[in-house]
Amino acid sequence: MSLQVAAFYRFAPLAEAHLAELRQRLLAVGSAGDVKGTVLLAPEGVNGTVSGPEAGVEELLELLQQADPGLKSLEVKRHCTKDQAFHRLKVRLKREIVTIGRAEVDPTAAVGAYVDPQDWNALISDPRTLVIDTRNIYEVAVGTFAGSVHPGTSSFREFPAWVERQLRPLVEAQRPRALALFCTGGIRCEKATAHLIEEGFEGVHHLQGGILRYLEAVDPAESRWQGDCFVFDQRVAVNHRLERGDHSLCHGCRMPLSPADRALPSYCEGVSCRHCIPRLAPEDRERFSERQRQVDLARRRGEAHIGREFPPGHPPQPSHG
Repeated sequence: MSLQVAAFYRFAPLAEAHLAELRQRLLAVGSAGDVKGTVLLAPEGVNGTVSGPEAGVEELLELLQQADPGLKSLEVKRHCTKDQAFHRLKVRLKREIVTIGRAEVDPTAAVGAYVDPQDWNALISDPRTLVIDTRNIYEVAVGTFAGSVHPGTSSFREFPAWVERQLRPLVEAQRPRALALFCTGGIRCEKATAHLIEEGFEGVHHLQGGILRYLEAVDPAESRWQGDCFVFDQRVAVNHRLERGDHSLCHGCRMPLSPADRALPSYCEGVSCRHCIPRLAPEDRERFSERQRQVDLARRRGEAHIGREFPPGHPPQPSHG
């Protein structure tokens, strides 16, 4: 049976007093519809990715859109998958739906100019455009747009410091006509443009709907995208057809691994990879080896072994982030 994956977000002021009630309603509707995934609720809006039968997913989205006038224009990206992308349904109350750590950043006040995926190639092909990947370093390693710069961060919270330390001097030296920001599904680059505008940057643009919308809308023959797109769910990464790609995660350090990474002597399934083997303690190796033994036993019994599928220190985030 084909399942629907829906990635969605919306920056909109929500009454904090009503979020707990909305959380319970989402859990009830999602559970009844066999929907799994992660939804984040905060006073600044909603951010989520869910997977399940189409009817269940659409009912959950309808509940959100009717819960508050600000959520009627929910940004949603849908596609089909053969396998469930999540183990369970989680609805969490947060301070921010994507954490930048600066209370003054308000995407409902001002953000960069939205760029339709069909117009993105022309913008980033212009030599006067500085293309900026706002994602984390382990995401960039899986795939990115050719010629883009990235902050080398392990968390979006580090983005403002990178702006002052490296981006501002770079912009002052190059004097680009446009800054073109992108992320997985639009939410991080939208918030990043709000921060840049707050800090006085000009000519700020961002890819509407993010990489996922671009991969959906742009013919692969015309695409400037290189590699796969990392997502924060069990698929790990998707290709240009939004199908599960060839990457997996190391269960030792939760970093994404390509087929070439898994062919290295440093790779031991469920235990180590090239990223973590230099710092892997004997007790960690023993613990991870035992975990993998349990995974193998469950696999032989035809059972699912529920384990984390995300980088260290990073709780599962909606995949469009």
